[in-house]
Amino acid sequence: MALLQEVAQPEAAGRGPAPRATRPKGTRDLTFVALVTVVSVILFVIVVLPLLRILFIGLTGDGLEVVKGTVTNPVHRRIFWNTMKLGFAVSIVGTALGFVLAYAQVRLKFKGKKLLHLISLMPIVSPPFAIATAAITLFGRNGMISYGIFGQRPDIYGFKGLLLVLSISFFPVAYMNFKGMLESLDPSLDEAAANLGASKARVFVTVTLPMLVPGIAGSILLLFVESIADLANPLVLGGDYTVLASRAYLAITGEYDVPGGAAYSVVLLVPALSVFLVQRYWVNRKNVVTVTGKPSGRAELITTPVLRVPILAISALTAIMVLILYVTVVVGGFVKIFGVNNEFTLDHYRFVLQGIGSDAMFTTTLLALIATPIAGLLGMLIAWLVVRKLKRSAGLLDFVAMLGLSVPGTVIGIGYAIAFNTPTIYGGRQWLPAVAGGSAMLGGAMAIVMVYVARSIPTGLRSGVAALQQINPAIDEASTSLGADSGQTFRKVTLPLIRPAFVAGLTYAFARSMTTLSPIVFITTPQTKIMTSQILAEVDAGRFGNAFAYCAILVVIVLAFIGLINLIAMHPALRGVQNR
Repeated sequence: MALLQEVAQPEAAGRGPAPRATRPKGTRDLTFVALVTVVSVILFVIVVLPLLRILFIGLTGDGLEVVKGTVTNPVHRRIFWNTMKLGFAVSIVGTALGFVLAYAQVRLKFKGKKLLHLISLMPIVSPPFAIATAAITLFGRNGMISYGIFGQRPDIYGFKGLLLVLSISFFPVAYMNFKGMLESLDPSLDEAAANLGASKARVFVTVTLPMLVPGIAGSILLLFVESIADLANPLVLGGDYTVLASRAYLAITGEYDVPGGAAYSVVLLVPALSVFLVQRYWVNRKNVVTVTGKPSGRAELITTPVLRVPILAISALTAIMVLILYVTVVVGGFVKIFGVNNEFTLDHYRFVLQGIGSDAMFTTTLLALIATPIAGLLGMLIAWLVVRKLKRSAGLLDFVAMLGLSVPGTVIGIGYAIAFNTPTIYGGRQWLPAVAGGSAMLGGAMAIVMVYVARSIPTGLRSGVAALQQINPAIDEASTSLGADSGQTFRKVTLPLIRPAFVAGLTYAFARSMTTLSPIVFITTPQTKIMTSQILAEVDAGRFGNAFAYCAILVVIVLAFIGLINLIAMHPALRGVQNR
């Protein structure tokens, strides 16, 4: 293990040797050794072990036959190409929408920018079923718009419906990426091109667009992985259009074919990890750097109709679509049958707030609250180890930690079901308890928390790495020279300095834990009810009103937590810690 070998030589791995005056020769920072060991063990258990188990089951016996069938069996081959087609289409459409809205937000002159920004972020905090369920209500065969207004009975199920829903669900990821890049571009480049006689359209094509190529490629790859990994929407809107994620789900839950489900997961893992590696080792190296390193002045807002009109038209249509879908979610929870019987009722909210619904709401929130600080602290700790303490093994630790996000949720969920459903026996001894099965420890709650942590660490890690790269490492070295060990340095020096990144990691961890479905649908038990799983059950039963009520309450919980954590982070006492 390269990581543990490096732990044995901590002075060589750090930014520099500890001063001899405060640390005698031959002594080692035992806290550093303990931190690296604990982090390595945690990542192995929550990320690596489930992947190893699913690879073993999927590439042996009956599972291997299913994998081979992806090439030889026409049915399996069609499922694979369905997945690739959907991923490619969503990545292109979602990236294009994200770019258009970001460009309008940063470079165009118009009123209502703050409103457009808020609308663009709405899909981030919503559960996976919200948009799909609203789309069926509005644009299905008996939809309020498709049939009620236009008298048409379109078939929203299948590729077209999935393309619409997934593009709207994931374009905010590209939007935030492009918005940050556009705001950081030096406007003097545009001014220089304009002074040479270039029109606004020509400046856009020859200057702005080439500078954004790395962001475009990165967004396409990221949305590709997100779309092929999505399980919720294909289950609701897939119809006869089967993809690998939904096929693996049906193999496990409907056919009780564990080797088959593992095999489909292995096939899904190949393109997902391939794209992750391409993005990590190629796109991230294709950076475009301006001379100044900092924008000088402000970009001149565009008023030219040639660019302004089509961009604002696309932005307005996208915003209107998002608003219509989410108004449907809110209103749908207060009527008996939206579009059929619009009589006002509170029955759907009574269902959610009482009995099974209240249990699911309490359990989901509690488990998310448990996982959030663990994921936030681990993300910051791993970022600190990668940037400050490790050298040769930094890339390995960073790669393993990022697997929680780059591996499709369906794959992780099935991996957990296989790895932790029954006790792990080796040498006649039980090494790992059953934490995900029907007789699971704490009714499966432990496995769900583990999944939440594994899926949330990467975002905190990336935020922490970005923050630490802006802080002079001499601050950590000064702490060490004064006799502090690694644990004290991280707790008293590093963590207060990267407070904004820590808050961002906590916020994302809670939001993702509350809204995730793909990984935990395989490990929930009757004793542990989760809101997203309950929403799936309500949608499958056709009780859309209950599903809308669940979605609305879930969004309120997420927004309330985000507001609370930001208020706490802005407390004068905490701000004073950072300033000191």
